[in-house]
Amino acid sequence: MKKNELTELSIFEASDLLKKRAVTPLELVEACLTRIDSIDQDINSFITLTPEPAIKAARQAEKTFYKAKESNGGSIKPLYGIPIGYKDLYETAGIPTTAGSSFFKNNCPELDSRVVEYLKKTGAISLGKLNMHEIALGVTNVNPHYGACRNPWAPERIPGGSSGGSAAALAAGLIYGSMGSDTGGSIRIPSALCGTVGLKPTRGRISLRGVIPLSWTLDHAGPMARCVMDAAALYDCTKGYDPDDPFSINPPQFQTSGQLSEGIKNWRVGIASDEYFSRVDPEVSQAVSQAGNVFSELGAIVESIPFPGAQEAAEINGLITACEAAAFHHQRLKDAPEGFGPDVLTRLQTGSGYSSREYINARNIQAGLTRKFEQFFEKFEILLTPTTPVAAPLIDGPDAVEQARILTRFTAPFNLSGLPAISIPCGNTGAGLPIGLQIAAGKWKEREILRAAYAYEQACGWYTMLPLSL
Repeated sequence: MKKNELTELSIFEASDLLKKRAVTPLELVEACLTRIDSIDQDINSFITLTPEPAIKAARQAEKTFYKAKESNGGSIKPLYGIPIGYKDLYETAGIPTTAGSSFFKNNCPELDSRVVEYLKKTGAISLGKLNMHEIALGVTNVNPHYGACRNPWAPERIPGGSSGGSAAALAAGLIYGSMGSDTGGSIRIPSALCGTVGLKPTRGRISLRGVIPLSWTLDHAGPMARCVMDAAALYDCTKGYDPDDPFSINPPQFQTSGQLSEGIKNWRVGIASDEYFSRVDPEVSQAVSQAGNVFSELGAIVESIPFPGAQEAAEINGLITACEAAAFHHQRLKDAPEGFGPDVLTRLQTGSGYSSREYINARNIQAGLTRKFEQFFEKFEILLTPTTPVAAPLIDGPDAVEQARILTRFTAPFNLSGLPAISIPCGNTGAGLPIGLQIAAGKWKEREILRAAYAYEQACGWYTMLPLSL
């Protein structure tokens, strides 16, 4: 198998080849590094590439692969020997963690974040740290300090953000999986614009210990991959209660990977259809409508339904994000505001300008809207919406502050409420740009979201599409 063909595999396909001894971890790492060397100068998905540690880890994985298999009763975890990357706000011992910011360019943590710890234990191999919107406060990934990350489907367009480097690297075949963060849509937006899969779990499901914060109230950690099964594998390996994370919650634990194919027959499925969700590009609207038809064909009971409160939730989410980001970066904002890019500085200054009364009122509204959304999901198993109202905008389009307002419209409500949501590909525009379908559900319903996403993905196969520009 040629190196470029290796990089097109899913995690499970690559893992199967490893188990059959048809390929080695080192060959997977070298295939990814060769592809990165060939095309990442045009995409700029990495901030820090770590080839030497990756090659060392791959060689070690080759020595221990079958020993690990024997110690696990003849099975091997699907991430063992698989090259991945991390959004550059996950702390990694001995490797810079910049948060896409000039202030953290020399930040070299002594310890790994909890998520990195978990994935190291599974045998996953890190290729480095991925580009992101500065301090995660934006959705364009036009980073003034480390360069703009570009969309592999159309390099003149944004990949989305703030986890833009993760989605771009996945779409371009540079890595097999990644971990992103999501405060207003930062996993789901780039997944939609780059044609990949991104899951934002229930708030508290995956540890945030060792993840540089944007908003203590709204941050979520979550997996990003090229297909639903891969995202489920990353999710299964990283979820769990962490006593060292004050925001971690210990809910019932379920494995998801083995239950994806059980179908969605007789599920009640809502499609958000009120005026707020209808203000989308016609091609996006048509793709989501067709997705609803597919769910009907899969045996679900599909109903167009209003989802009240979404617009207010998005607005309140933006206010809380700006306030808490300004609080976290208060001293940097006070001492060296010129160290921030223009769009991030504008949003931080806006956050600093809100009063304590406005912030407290926003938190009160958050509680009410969260209860309202939870009650909605007592009647419906899942809700379908567009992930974004438009496909990937041009890099030279509206400024980053305006792009954030546009692109977080449908994702931010599920950050405010902490409810789980996923973005999966559901078609392409006439210009060949990916369109994302968002599937949301009630609290702790990641298993149901992944099951629904897998059923749709297998019925349509959009995830197999590759960027034509590459």
